[in-house]
Amino acid sequence: MHLLRIAIRTACRAVNRLVKVVAESRRPSRRSLREGLLATLVPVIACLTMLVGLTAWTRAGAAGSPARIDVGVGRVLLPAAGKERTTAFFRIANTGDSDDQLVGVTSPVAGEITLNRHERVGEGGEATRTVSSANIPAGDFLVMTSDTLDLTITVRARRQVGDAIPFVLHFRRSGPVDAVAFVVRPRA
Repeated sequence: MHLLRIAIRTACRAVNRLVKVVAESRRPSRRSLREGLLATLVPVIACLTMLVGLTAWTRAGAAGSPARIDVGVGRVLLPAAGKERTTAFFRIANTGDSDDQLVGVTSPVAGEITLNRHERVGEGGEATRTVSSANIPAGDFLVMTSDTLDLTITVRARRQVGDAIPFVLHFRRSGPVDAVAFVVRPRA
């Protein structure tokens, strides 16, 4: 931006010199014509460069509307007797034109919360690993399940079926989004 201002200022000075020379009825010298042409080309080239950059930025998808995240009502499985860890699931929709990432989850009534990805390994095997984020593509949604992605939470107090647990889901671009999950019985 600073270079553009300098280029415009230089072009204006050159044009003013040319106008002054013509007004005084003197024939402009080659040097003043060259300076005027150069001063005119600099802002034109700067504008074309910015136009190419903006076009590339738009084609890469960065200039569309931002991600718009909508988190549906979640489910928290009723912890097994004597256990303080359980699992939570949410459906997250991104109706915007930009991708976003779930980068963390917090809750005022839960302890540690981790995001886990489940993957099939070999024949009938499954591996679970903690991940730092989950992608939510533009115009798409993410449905957490026990076979794909879930949240492992440590509950601080005993919960009953139907209890509402508040959560805050943190996204890289959209920021924090409040959500609620209800305690449900695990399916048999």
